[in-house]
Amino acid sequence: MEILGRRTTILNLACKNVLMHCNSTMKNQLIGSLLAFVLIACFPLISSAQRIYYSESERDDSRRTNFEIIGKVGNNILVFKNNRTDNAISVYDNEMKLVERVKLDYMDDRWINVDFVPFTDHLWMIYQFQRKGVVYCMGVKLNSQAKMLTDPVELDTTRIGWAASNKIYTTVFSDDKSKILVFKINSKNPNNFLFTTLLYNNELQLQQKHRMSLAMEERNDYFTDFLVDNDGDMVFGKYIRKSGSDFVSDVRLIRKKATEEQFVISDLKIGEKVLDEVKIKIDNTNRRYIFTALYYKQKRGNIEGLYTAVWDKSSDALLRESNLAFSEDLRRLAKGPDANLRLAFNDYFIKNMIVKRDGGFILIGESMYTTSRGGAFNRWDYYNWNSPWASPMYYNYYSPYYNSWGSPWNRWGNGSQNTRYHAENIMILSFDKDGNLEWNNVIPKSQFDDEGEGLVSHQIMNTGGELHFLFNLYERRTLLLNDQSIGPEGQITRRPTLKGLDRAIEFMPRYGKQISARSMIIPCQYRNYLTFAKVDF
Repeated sequence: MEILGRRTTILNLACKNVLMHCNSTMKNQLIGSLLAFVLIACFPLISSAQRIYYSESERDDSRRTNFEIIGKVGNNILVFKNNRTDNAISVYDNEMKLVERVKLDYMDDRWINVDFVPFTDHLWMIYQFQRKGVVYCMGVKLNSQAKMLTDPVELDTTRIGWAASNKIYTTVFSDDKSKILVFKINSKNPNNFLFTTLLYNNELQLQQKHRMSLAMEERNDYFTDFLVDNDGDMVFGKYIRKSGSDFVSDVRLIRKKATEEQFVISDLKIGEKVLDEVKIKIDNTNRRYIFTALYYKQKRGNIEGLYTAVWDKSSDALLRESNLAFSEDLRRLAKGPDANLRLAFNDYFIKNMIVKRDGGFILIGESMYTTSRGGAFNRWDYYNWNSPWASPMYYNYYSPYYNSWGSPWNRWGNGSQNTRYHAENIMILSFDKDGNLEWNNVIPKSQFDDEGEGLVSHQIMNTGGELHFLFNLYERRTLLLNDQSIGPEGQITRRPTLKGLDRAIEFMPRYGKQISARSMIIPCQYRNYLTFAKVDF
């Protein structure tokens, strides 16, 4: 904008000098020419701020296609696609033109799951399949063209007595990608789960293999997310949720050091607090583990605020815990001035945590619920019937990992017209390194869809100085992708509708993935086809 201002000033001076020596006819002609020149001179500056590139729809890709955006590898963008027994990786260039569709013929027809660990110029693909009564976990190194750099390597096997429909092995990796952890849980004995962990370096060379047991005192024990830090230490939480209840008790922090074959369990001692679902985040820079949960004053009560506990890894002790009661001003922002303020946060879920370098963090929540002929979805229905952390009673092996900031919704929908999916306001809270609230704000929106949850909710683009929230809103009966950003001090900027939007294409921003400092890949629906868009900021 500074360059644009200087250009305008120079043009103004030039206009004044020329017009002083012209008659009226010449003045009109000159003014028209100068205006055209200004528009031509300024247009490249404006249009270069944001661009969208669309991929062509491929014949095999439809609404039934399972996919995962792998990311940018080398100069290419890779997307994994599954259509029944057909597995492939589509390789796109920087303008989303298809370079090649590479079939993964070496993946068995009875494949169960696949995970990816992308690097700058290559990626590791860790997949599992069943052959007869054995589940195989394999790893293979691929280049930027999705071609094999190594032969598939067997990482582990598990003998089971049935046809596996859910994955047995879970893969997680550290923020710096120096550690890759593959693990499985044998839950044949509901009172004693057996963990097998395989820790690899970034070249998928085995560093440690351990087997440990974990006592499950209650049949209602639940787990948080399973994570691995940059040191290779495994960390997760375990808590109790009584059958038919909506509250959490007895929260434990569980760590397994990379070189030790044992769990270290610490009681967070939440006392009489009534907590909601517990989330955990690793702060590798400051060597901390951050626990957060919404809390109530009483069982099946209203959401009152946010509970936070910070565990210091260096001292191996609880650094602090705090309760932030949501103020009336924040409740009014979160739900609107005409809403019942006591109920303002009852349909909010924690969606994300972003750790700052100084030890503070930003927490993001979103209002999400469903309505149907049978009534409205609420968080108690979610926990009682759809909890992804319930201890399995009917399977010997159980992989508890899932999209930790997700929801129980179906990506494409089930074709039923009885359920409407709602995603509304977004709450942003910023905390300093001592746990004090610095600022808070709310991005208002109202979304719903009767087909599924693919078109609602949001995705975050982190450009360093700002967080961009991308989501769909109707404008003149057309669903368009919107961008609202929030700055370091909590100020919200509503940006103009993104340029280059094709009105025939509907974005699914919730499943988008940031692939670089200024670019994001977002899946789209074009009629009945699955396509992808690259948005450059």
